[in-house]
Amino acid sequence: SALNLQLMSLTLFDVFGAALGVFVVLTVCKFVEEELSNINMPEMKGKEGRFQYTITDVKITELNLTHADLQFIPEVGLLFDVQNSSITLSFHRRILYWFFYDTGNINASAEGVNINTILNLIRDDDGRLKINNITCDARIDKMKAQFSGTLGRVYDFLASFLTSGMRFLLNQRICPALNHAALVHVNSMLETIPVRTEVDQYIGIDYSLIDDPVVTSRSLDMNFRGMFFDLSHQNDTLVNYAVDPVIREYDRMVYLALSEFFFDSGMFSYFTAGIFQMDIVNEKMPKDLEMLLRTTYFGAIMMLNPALVEAPLSLQLAVNSPPKTSIKTSGATVVMTAIVKVMVLPPGQPPVQLSSMTMVYTHIHTSFFYFFRILLDFFDSNIFKIFSNQSALESLALIPLQAPLKTMLQMSVVPLINNWTKRGVQIPLADGMDFIEEVVEYHNGFIVIGANLHFSKGLREMISVMPPPHMAVYVEPTEALPYDSDITD
Repeated sequence: SALNLQLMSLTLFDVFGAALGVFVVLTVCKFVEEELSNINMPEMKGKEGRFQYTITDVKITELNLTHADLQFIPEVGLLFDVQNSSITLSFHRRILYWFFYDTGNINASAEGVNINTILNLIRDDDGRLKINNITCDARIDKMKAQFSGTLGRVYDFLASFLTSGMRFLLNQRICPALNHAALVHVNSMLETIPVRTEVDQYIGIDYSLIDDPVVTSRSLDMNFRGMFFDLSHQNDTLVNYAVDPVIREYDRMVYLALSEFFFDSGMFSYFTAGIFQMDIVNEKMPKDLEMLLRTTYFGAIMMLNPALVEAPLSLQLAVNSPPKTSIKTSGATVVMTAIVKVMVLPPGQPPVQLSSMTMVYTHIHTSFFYFFRILLDFFDSNIFKIFSNQSALESLALIPLQAPLKTMLQMSVVPLINNWTKRGVQIPLADGMDFIEEVVEYHNGFIVIGANLHFSKGLREMISVMPPPHMAVYVEPTEALPYDSDITD
């Protein structure tokens, strides 16, 4: 089936390799920092010798993820690796020592923070990209604390005990926080990306993934359906004979490959929706063209019947087959054929057909794109032929009409068609993401567009504006009291 073939490919290359790749890593780091900053730490109570203590209001005040990397792990997923980083915390203490009661703040720092997270990506039932599983390993090598207040120095010996408990809790809470961020928040953002949407009132487009993403050592490859459809006949689709796109470029962060079928399915959908037909009559008929029709070959035919001389003229245009796209290294060519009927409309009488012509319009285009929106704009100028469906002799008589009919189509018919096709189709991206620095390359059978990613919003901001997904439940893990004789610093 054509629906199971590769129609559109999206490849994310070597994210950490380029300057903008560093920006992506920084964006991910900022998101991780925001998630970890929201970790809720439980109240700590305990007794150590003559000391009774209560620790509350634990807050992560600063994260310094100095050594972070984003990598592709073949056949596994995306690896986000943080090494030898640090976390700064503050918490409030209440301590009873014999008859002395003391309160104050504790500033602590965690050093040697190592977080290793692997995201496994799949295609969900609707064809969306989804994080299926997350493997996380977090470790904090050591912590130290500094007391303030009247008896601050007296309590220094408690620092090792308290920081050991705090390190124990943090080690247990980092991965659940990141799991929640990925499986709930990021998946919620991915759910906002449309996989099947309306382009206009006539056609829609299917962006759904046709299989699970493939992760190689340098890329994340995703094959999309990339097919247009007529909204009124959604099961009426075109058979795909186009070659599968192949992406070999690596200079940009994202590469989008579009086969001939992508464009052909758009033209096919508009054709089945009945867009490519119109009737040019009365005020829609250019006066210069009407004068030309009356004073050339068709005027001679009308003179044979004086009752038709003053009757209005009409041009009925109907594309008789879906336009066909051909993509070569030199550019893209779109061929359209249509039947043009020249009619006379005598008042109170049935229309009289003067001629039936076949129009062949070929447009060679070197750019389909404007601000990275896919434009199905294929009418400008170039090759135009018209010949009679009735006789070779009439085809010769129509030669003087080639140029004026072409001009008429460019001035009246083409704008009507481009009113729909020039709207373009937005590339499916989450709100806050966009492509910049685009480059287009033509290959035999497909087009490859390279671009870099730009984030106009942080991931947390992108997620915060979205409603939570249905059935997304996060249960806060319960922790035992951190006081444990087996805990060592």
